[in-house]
Amino acid sequence: MRRPAWARLLTDVLLLALLFTGVTLWQTRHLPTGAPAPDLLLRPLSGGEPVRLSSLRGKPVVLAFWAPWCGVCKAESSTLSALQGLVGDSARVLSVAVAYEDEADVHRFAREQAVDYPVLLGGSEVMRAFALEQFPTTFFISAEGRIERASVGYTTRLGLLWRLWL
Repeated sequence: MRRPAWARLLTDVLLLALLFTGVTLWQTRHLPTGAPAPDLLLRPLSGGEPVRLSSLRGKPVVLAFWAPWCGVCKAESSTLSALQGLVGDSARVLSVAVAYEDEADVHRFAREQAVDYPVLLGGSEVMRAFALEQFPTTFFISAEGRIERASVGYTTRLGLLWRLWL
């Protein structure tokens, strides 16, 4: 007896969801989820006072790490802008540029991608503290400063929102 089309479709969707979940778990296996976010002091690209990550407590934080040479990071930049517009003042959306040779590369990326969310500058210390190996990597930090979730690679607006409010 042949299964109905809806049952075959449901099976395919469940298998894809299982595959997606497995890949996501594998990609984030070394990231420090469930731990307090490292309390680093980062300099804003736009100048001004350095930002201590612990000072961000009180609201959830989406902290996206990227590199100026990363093509996927370019694609995700507009997604982060859209997320900032969607969450307004209920959460903070920040990014940290890492793995760059010259600060001018970071400025160029921000200008070309019309970045309208805060950009902080990080280096090898930040990469070690967050166990970064791939870009983009995004952390979802609770209002209490605990890393709740992480994602690696391109994430859609819906995916970012879902992880932020999960």
